[in-house]
Amino acid sequence: MDDIIQAHREEYDAKPDVIAKAPGRFHLIGEHTWFFRDKTLSMAVDLPVYVAVSKRDDTNLKFNFVQLDEKKKANLSSLKFKKEDRWANAIKSVVYGFTSGGFECKGMNFTVWSETAPSAGFGITTAIKIASAWAIRELLSFRCSDTQILQVLERANRNFLSLENHKADNFTAIHSKENSLVLTDYAKNTYEVIPFNFKDHTIVLTDAGVPRVTTWNEESLQQPENVLLLGELKEQRSNLYGGWHYEENNAEVNEVLSVVNEDTRRRLICIMQEHKCVLDARTALEKKDFASFARAVNKSHESLRDLYEISCPEIDWILKRVQTLNDKPDVLRTPVNCGRITGKGFGRSLYTVLRNEDVDKFKAKLVEYERIFGFTSKCYVVKPGKGVKLI
Repeated sequence: MDDIIQAHREEYDAKPDVIAKAPGRFHLIGEHTWFFRDKTLSMAVDLPVYVAVSKRDDTNLKFNFVQLDEKKKANLSSLKFKKEDRWANAIKSVVYGFTSGGFECKGMNFTVWSETAPSAGFGITTAIKIASAWAIRELLSFRCSDTQILQVLERANRNFLSLENHKADNFTAIHSKENSLVLTDYAKNTYEVIPFNFKDHTIVLTDAGVPRVTTWNEESLQQPENVLLLGELKEQRSNLYGGWHYEENNAEVNEVLSVVNEDTRRRLICIMQEHKCVLDARTALEKKDFASFARAVNKSHESLRDLYEISCPEIDWILKRVQTLNDKPDVLRTPVNCGRITGKGFGRSLYTVLRNEDVDKFKAKLVEYERIFGFTSKCYVVKPGKGVKLI
């Protein structure tokens, strides 16, 4: 806190009026199913982002990201998205979200403090937006409920940043609790906080350093006709969480999906499998059954690798080594470790949930990975964290 206050004072010759803190996050399963109104299982983590704000006497907006040593500026009268503004667009979008909703903003100075770069893919940009929204509401004394804040963020994402699919990000960064996960239901626009009670395991996020090289456009799958096809394969089940599941008869599935090409068919099947993996993981969490939870996580990665085709050899290599950390592995029936690619895919990030005694072994594998593939990795040992708060 002293550091961010000092940085703000040095940059703007003023002490911050408000400081807000929001957590990083990653998605465990289901982040690619939002378009099909499915469910996403996410975790907020203790990779905090702090946003300090003070008032100005004009209509200017000034931004300083301390760790990146970057400064940006804008004006309330000409608030526009600029590619070169990168992370500062996140704050500008929130200001836009307020002003476009009828709130009158003033000139402000912003200082962002984060030891984790936005490019790592661990929800840092979302954390900047959430912390900024909380700080601005407090600074300008807006009478604005949390529901209205979500509307502000929706306008910020959709109308300023041209982004979809951020409900799970927002719910997680706002509502998460310690030692818990957040399950977002896109069909109902609701969330559930689920305890994560595996104290004998450690969560490790890894930035594999692999540049994302997109091999196919995910938007090609996000077509209304594909939503209708999967709708034909949904079956209502009152005894299941969420009230439905997908058809499990392969002949029926293949008949319904026979109208699409093979690539689309496999990717739609992956969407269906992700739904089951989320439900299986939730059941395992309720029962405190790590082996079943790990099977759901590992199955999800296999599906993303083989059917959805968004993994890469480097990440697959790391995750294959995770299964060898146990001296006597029984990967199929009782896995003791698990892991999966996370985020947009085509490279960059993965997560692992490891027995405490296997963490150092995993880090040794990353040294071997760097020697073989030539990419510098960075790993973060994290814990499930709390949602946004004012400091």
